[in-house]
Amino acid sequence: MKNLSAKELCIKGLLIALVAVATMVINVPVAATSGYIHLGDSVILISSIFFGWEYGLIAGGVGSMLADVLGGYPHWAPFTLIIKAIMGLIIGKLANYEGAKGNFFSARNLIAASAGIIWMVFGYLVAGTILKGSFAVALTSVPSNVVQGIGGLVIYLVIGAALNKAKIYRLLSVK
Repeated sequence: MKNLSAKELCIKGLLIALVAVATMVINVPVAATSGYIHLGDSVILISSIFFGWEYGLIAGGVGSMLADVLGGYPHWAPFTLIIKAIMGLIIGKLANYEGAKGNFFSARNLIAASAGIIWMVFGYLVAGTILKGSFAVALTSVPSNVVQGIGGLVIYLVIGAALNKAKIYRLLSVK
């Protein structure tokens, strides 16, 4: 197992906390699904593209799972851990951002973000089918998960562009 530097450990911890807070604090309840639309996905996108797949996997999985546990949805927590961790992994593996050498608005990064969102929607469809015992009932959550994913993408683009323009990568480089 790789030894983490204090900087890497702090960044991973902060990203986990940011995902949990963005998920829990800024959300819109959806009565039809007994869930909510939130902005945690934007932090997963930022984590995965700016810092790489390991950061996206940890922040997405653990941060989102913590939000479920602390927010009153503990029955979703194991599914969320897996779904959001894989989301961060997919985005981070497909994306290509290298600070000053990279292009934040590359087609590759947008494809990576879209692939992660598609996985999230599919993952929650499968999880909902298992938890609710009905594919048809789980299918009703797809529109709100799509809206959640698109909202996260829009927020990621706005915040990510600002972070990129501010050359934040010079201060936070962990590679």
